[in-house]
Amino acid sequence: MDQRQSQFQALVEAYSADLYRFAYWLVRDRALAEDLVQESFMRAWKAIDSLRDPKAAKGWLITILRRERARHYERAPPPSDSLDEMDLERIAGIDDGHGHAGNFALRRALADLSEDYCEPLLLQVLGGYSCEEIGELLGASPGAIMTRLSRARQKLRHALEGGKVEAARENMS
Repeated sequence: MDQRQSQFQALVEAYSADLYRFAYWLVRDRALAEDLVQESFMRAWKAIDSLRDPKAAKGWLITILRRERARHYERAPPPSDSLDEMDLERIAGIDDGHGHAGNFALRRALADLSEDYCEPLLLQVLGGYSCEEIGELLGASPGAIMTRLSRARQKLRHALEGGKVEAARENMS
């Protein structure tokens, strides 16, 4: 195996799970997330020689994944179905197998966030990126990223607290 192949194999082994997790949270569809990761790695293979700093590989791969997702949605726009209209059993199957209402509520609240808020939050929580790194990936200033993260958390908090109020009302009925 030559150096190029071994470098690529190391990238796949090190980052495939992170890329899949990020893709899944973005598109909320296992098959599409797998396809996006596979397409991203194909593009990465073609451009592996352009990766100058191995320490920047994860950010480089996430950028490729984000662009691949954008290409996918240019070809086939996402369905306009809301989460309310989706098959609830399928959503529960995505869960950790326990079907906890809290997990469902969190997934629903994340699904309701706009991409401007959801993407930085996922990059921070799932990817472990700092505000500066997220800003570089998304082409925004660190201050703008901090604002988006703060607003995303506020919106999630509000949505989750609203769900508790609704559940309490239903229990009182």
